[in-house]
Amino acid sequence: MANGSARRDDRELGGAWSSFQRHWYGDPSPDLAPFISGYWFVEWDLHGQPPYRQLIVPNPTVHLSFVHSTAAAVHGVARGHVFRTLEGVGRVFGVAFRPGGFRPFLGSAVSSITDRSVLAREVFGFAVAEPVMSQATDEVQMVNVVERFLRAKLPSRDPTAETVAAIVTRIAAEPDITRVDTLADQHGIGVRRLQRLFAEYVGVGPKWVIRRYRLHEVNRRLEMGVAVDWARLAADLGYADQAHFSREFTAMIGEPPTRYAQRYPSPHRPVDRSRSSHRY
Repeated sequence: MANGSARRDDRELGGAWSSFQRHWYGDPSPDLAPFISGYWFVEWDLHGQPPYRQLIVPNPTVHLSFVHSTAAAVHGVARGHVFRTLEGVGRVFGVAFRPGGFRPFLGSAVSSITDRSVLAREVFGFAVAEPVMSQATDEVQMVNVVERFLRAKLPSRDPTAETVAAIVTRIAAEPDITRVDTLADQHGIGVRRLQRLFAEYVGVGPKWVIRRYRLHEVNRRLEMGVAVDWARLAADLGYADQAHFSREFTAMIGEPPTRYAQRYPSPHRPVDRSRSSHRY
């Protein structure tokens, strides 16, 4: 499905996936905000339909997920796109940690779990709240359960983690940041030191994070429902030409930008962000 010749599942196109999925996003309580960027929840009903391959685009984020009747898992940063197969009826609740925010819980380099998942009990111990989470009937209850659990495991605030999180926030907010050496100079940190900090606290290097947030502009414009001038967008993002932009987008996201755009409603029909499948 990643190449242009493969036949597409019609449910991928024009936001049709929203007919069998519901997505919800929530913010953490203030005391947990230094560690957590948000919560997400998805439920689906594919009764009488074939399984669906859900494209998950990469982000510099560690997730803790609770799947009904399954052991909770911690997912390290995935450097490339992945597919999750949805079938039958199901739901998943997730905790998205801020870049840098999971390092105090893990107690070791976040790069040690990059591109892989581990059972949550390996990080947090055996009291991971799976039974209580499985009995929760809605997102509000799930947030209450997971926040009680996280508060019981809450580490001390780590100033270095917060510094790294602030650097990542700046990368996301300033699309003209395109070079690691420029970023290092702006923060008075050597390039090698910055790379070590990102490996330790984010799980991927600063160059990868810069590339990802540059490409995130594609998602933003598609969600706004505006027609995209691909050549102009490539130039806006600092690429030498549209071909270079397309190659980098395909390598990270799994398909060319024009093909990826088919997943969204037609221009001038903005995506309902409460149902978007591409935020996390």
